[in-house]
Amino acid sequence: MKSLYEIDYPLWLNQTLKYLKNQEIEQLDWVNLIQEIEALGNELRHKVDSYLKQLLIHLLLYGYWTVEKERCGAGWRDEIDNFRDELELLLESKTLYNYFLTRIDAMYFQARRRVIKKTQLSPVVFPEKCPFSVSELREFDFYPE
Repeated sequence: MKSLYEIDYPLWLNQTLKYLKNQEIEQLDWVNLIQEIEALGNELRHKVDSYLKQLLIHLLLYGYWTVEKERCGAGWRDEIDNFRDELELLLESKTLYNYFLTRIDAMYFQARRRVIKKTQLSPVVFPEKCPFSVSELREFDFYPE
């Protein structure tokens, strides 16, 4: 027999919330509740990674792809602002902020690889290590020159 979780997910959420508010822990569907909490954490961390990588890509494009900067710079700045906005919301959580700090190097590696492929510039054009400080990544008025 299928559980409420499989039949009517919104109803399952409402019922679970009611049980939690009333501290009726014996009524909780623990297996699916644990699964949902794990999925939520994974989704939030994935968003941090995604926005950080996109921010780094656009900062690299803006700072290093000089022949395209006049034509594309305004669009890259708009994207930089957009990804900073999204990250700012997520990083209100201390846990996600700490996660963000641990992911800069890994996301920079991926961003650099993508930018090298997109621009077809020599890899030596782009620093091997992230050239942007944490404050520069988060500063809304910072754009690499």
